[in-house]
Amino acid sequence: MNIVLFAENELSKPLNSRDSRYQHIVRILHKTQGDEFEAGVINGMAGKAVIVSLTKDELVFDFVPSQEKNPLFPVILIVGFPRPIQLKRLLRDVSSLGVQQIHLTGTELGEKSYLKSTLVERGAAEQGLLDGAVQAKSTFVPQLFMHDNLKDSIQSVENMLSDTDYKSVKRILLDNIKPECALSEIAKNGSLQNTLAVIAVGSERGWTDNERRMFVERGFSVCGLGERVLRTETAVVTGVSLVLAGMNKI
Repeated sequence: MNIVLFAENELSKPLNSRDSRYQHIVRILHKTQGDEFEAGVINGMAGKAVIVSLTKDELVFDFVPSQEKNPLFPVILIVGFPRPIQLKRLLRDVSSLGVQQIHLTGTELGEKSYLKSTLVERGAAEQGLLDGAVQAKSTFVPQLFMHDNLKDSIQSVENMLSDTDYKSVKRILLDNIKPECALSEIAKNGSLQNTLAVIAVGSERGWTDNERRMFVERGFSVCGLGERVLRTETAVVTGVSLVLAGMNKI
């Protein structure tokens, strides 16, 4: 953990010894009473926490906020549901990269059973997002949305874009079937500065022609990542990284 994150309502409560955060602070960081550690409020301020008391059962701390820590970047993802075993890794990685929103969607070629994954219900998806924020030493966690189909997903994103203050929005469809250009060309030399980017990546079987038409009708540019066929999670991380480079964020 590069920062220990708490929900707002946890700041006034002792940290139980069964909590992974307690175990990290005591067993990995070797902190004792009177020591401090980096902490933050989820989607709030970062600062220092001072250990007031420490027993084998609980840790009591005082939190002193000081600043915002590593806010999110103007990137929205639309992602065809990947295999559940990939999903938590994908969420962790894009959270660590700092995207604002992830819209997981059913697709025409995607495996329908993936939509019934219990990762969200049992909190594993949220934990993946938190793990990414902790890795990035950020207090900000991306928003996660779920959609049954691509039409609903695109409409949800468009509704949000109508409320944005960004004057420039770049819509990018990643596809290895007849791409119009290479994403590296669009995102070179800081060309995406002061731009909000929407990046769409398909599930493991890709997009149908019908779905491609939906994207093009909404103004998406069809971009490629080269000739190799990538896993969904690999394409997402590569695509986001190139866009962030085009924003001069990395």
